[in-house]
Amino acid sequence: MNKRQLHHVWTKIRVVRPGYFLVICAVSGVVAIGTLRNNNVHTLVLRDEVLLADKNDGNVELALHNLRGYMYGHMNTSLTSGANTIKPPIQLKYRYDRLVAAEKVRVTTDQARLTVEAQTVCERQFPQGTAGGPLLPCIQNYIAINTPVEKTIPDSLYKFDFVSPTWSPDVAGWSLLLAGVSLLVFVLTKGLDMWVKYELRKQVN
Repeated sequence: MNKRQLHHVWTKIRVVRPGYFLVICAVSGVVAIGTLRNNNVHTLVLRDEVLLADKNDGNVELALHNLRGYMYGHMNTSLTSGANTIKPPIQLKYRYDRLVAAEKVRVTTDQARLTVEAQTVCERQFPQGTAGGPLLPCIQNYIAINTPVEKTIPDSLYKFDFVSPTWSPDVAGWSLLLAGVSLLVFVLTKGLDMWVKYELRKQVN
């Protein structure tokens, strides 16, 4: 480029001052930081509502639905950050206790039903059975074979973890994007401005 062309480019650059983009970047960055923090704080509030519903045997599914929907739609809502965070981060202790208690009741009920069932089956096989005959061993064997086993509670019934997006189209996401774009434009325009000035000084000298 000759001096005239460079001067023309410089006059165009001067209209768009790089400092404006730096200001936009700073303002957008502050907004992004604040809204990112609000996203995280609101997630913790929704998490606590889930735990409270679990403790009070309330509508846990609704509370989980609200938490899941918010986390999927907003960035910086992960509950797995921090050195002391349990994994998975949502563990419904009271639901687990209720499921364990219900399983124990089921086993106890099945055991009582099994005793009656064993006696009925064996009496049909040995209608003339006596205490010292084959009736008692038959009942004992039937119970031993069919004794109900207490089942392990699946993790999916009381443990939950939801993944937050890397970027979300909310205030936090857009302000963060604007801050990044503004910073990039500032660097480019500032660099171009410095380069044109340097070339002009070279040609003057």
